[in-house]
Amino acid sequence: MAVIFELAVQGAQMFLVLLLAPLLIGFVRKVKARLVRRQGPSLIQPYRDLIRLMRKEVVLADNASWLFRVTPYLIFAATWVAAALVPTFAAGLQFSWTADLIVIVALLGSARFFQALAGMDVGTSFGGIGASREVMIASLAEPAMLLIVFSLALVAGATQLSTVAAFMSSPQVGLRVSLGMSLIALVMVAIAENARIPVDNPATHLELTMVHEAMILEYSGRHLAMIELATFLKLVLYVSLISSVFLPWGLAHAGAGPKALAIGAVAYLIKLAALAILLAVFETAVAKMRVFRVPDFLGAALMLALLGTLLLFVSRSL
Repeated sequence: MAVIFELAVQGAQMFLVLLLAPLLIGFVRKVKARLVRRQGPSLIQPYRDLIRLMRKEVVLADNASWLFRVTPYLIFAATWVAAALVPTFAAGLQFSWTADLIVIVALLGSARFFQALAGMDVGTSFGGIGASREVMIASLAEPAMLLIVFSLALVAGATQLSTVAAFMSSPQVGLRVSLGMSLIALVMVAIAENARIPVDNPATHLELTMVHEAMILEYSGRHLAMIELATFLKLVLYVSLISSVFLPWGLAHAGAGPKALAIGAVAYLIKLAALAILLAVFETAVAKMRVFRVPDFLGAALMLALLGTLLLFVSRSL
C-alpha cells in the first residue's frame, strides 16, 4: 500500500510540473505587465496559445528531414523527464534515486543538442545563427552548471537531489560563502538557459538579438506547441531546483503523510510565486545586453561556481 501511495505521489508530482508550467509563464507576464502599468494578458493565455497551436496544421519545409520532425517530441520528453526528477513538494519518493543532478544536466544537454541540429536542418540563415549562439551559451553554461553540481556534492556528499535537499534543510549546513556563490551562479545559468532578460528577450523576434526563437522559426502547429511547452517546463525546472536545494523549507521527505504532503504543496506554490515575482521585477529593472556581452555574463557565473568549489576544497583540506 505504501508503494502504491508513493507511486501516486510521484505521478502527481510529474503531472504537477506539466500543469503549472504554462501558468508560471502567464504569471510572470502578468506581473511584468502590472509593473509597467499595463493590463497584460490573462494568466491562462499560455494554455490558450498551446491549444491553438495544437489545432493548427503542421507546415514543413520541402528539405526538412526526419530529424526536424522528431526533434520537438525529443525536446519535450527530455525536458519533462528532467523537470519531473526535481523534487517539488516531496522528496525521497519511489524513483528519487533517479533524481541525480548530473542526469538532469545530461537530459537538458541532449535536448539542446537536438534543438541546435534541428535549427540547422532546414538550412535557413536564422536557424544557423540561433544554433551557433545557443552552442556558444551552452559552452559556458554547462561547465558552470557542472561546477555548481560539484559544489553541492562536496557539501552534501551526494549528487542525488533528495539527499541534497535533506542536508540543506538540516542545521548542519550553516552559513557558507561557497553556497552563496553557487546560488548566484545557478540563478545566472537559469536566466541564460531559459533565454530570459538580459541574455535574451522571449517577447521579441528581432533577428539581430534572438537566440532561442531563431531556431524554432520554421516550426508550426503541434511541433511548435511541443517546443513551447518544453520551454515552459525548463523554467519550472530551474525554479524548482532553486527552491528544493536552496529553499527546502516545507519539503516533505520520505514516509511523510498526507498532511506533510499538503503543506509541502502549499509551500512549493508560495516559493514558485515568490521566485516568479522576483524574476518579473528583475526583467523589468534591467535591459537586454548585447549578444557579445553574454560570454562575460556566463563567464562570471563560471568563475563564481569555480571559486565556490575551490573554497570547499580548501576548507575540507584544512
